[in-house]
Amino acid sequence: MLTGKTALITGGSRGIGKAIALKFASQGSQIAIVYAGNESAASQTVAECEKFGVRANAYKCDVSDFSAVKETVAQVKADMGRIDILVNSAGITRDKLIAMMSETDFDSVVSVNLKGTFNMIKHCSPIFIRQRGGRIINISSVSGIMGNAGQTNYSASKAGIIGLTKATARELAPRGITCNAIAPGFIKTDMTEELGDNQEILAAIPLKRMGQPEEVAELAAFLAGDGASYITGEVVRIDGGMAM
Repeated sequence: MLTGKTALITGGSRGIGKAIALKFASQGSQIAIVYAGNESAASQTVAECEKFGVRANAYKCDVSDFSAVKETVAQVKADMGRIDILVNSAGITRDKLIAMMSETDFDSVVSVNLKGTFNMIKHCSPIFIRQRGGRIINISSVSGIMGNAGQTNYSASKAGIIGLTKATARELAPRGITCNAIAPGFIKTDMTEELGDNQEILAAIPLKRMGQPEEVAELAAFLAGDGASYITGEVVRIDGGMAM
């Protein structure tokens, strides 16, 4: 259970981030959702979290903006009193073959996915250090492990998150702070909706189905809880066996 904890979750208004927010709320955690632009979806997620009897707030922030993240983290701390768990789930795609990919396509994905994760860790870690404890969970991807044609920008950003996770884990472990990454495969979200039940994709997954956001949320809840206090620097695949 996460009773008495406060979780800051980026990308928390939809998909995997929303599922994690609801799971954490169901376990008693206060929830701070950071969203990019869809205020309606963020408000809906806050309302759903509050049904579990916990406090929940939404904060609009471009995670790629270093100064904006600093201000947002400070506001969450002021509003909630503490931050115990950071989940970096915000992410975008701009898929194209590398021959067709523009500099903007590459830069925007790396800025949100990788730099955004750094920005959040940078500004939350002093809070964790003062508290002598904290949990950082970064959402990577099997694309960052295997690579994926048409996703050089996305794969690079998600591979970068793995390196960032391991280095952060080494730096912060002496302060009682853990940092782990989750590497989902194909999960049924808005991001993968256009794929439908693509038989070629399903054929590449030993379990022959896409995963559900709630399954990723269960893993995140484990990594955020007391049972994972001796796990750090780990990358946990949740991909139906696709990348084994």
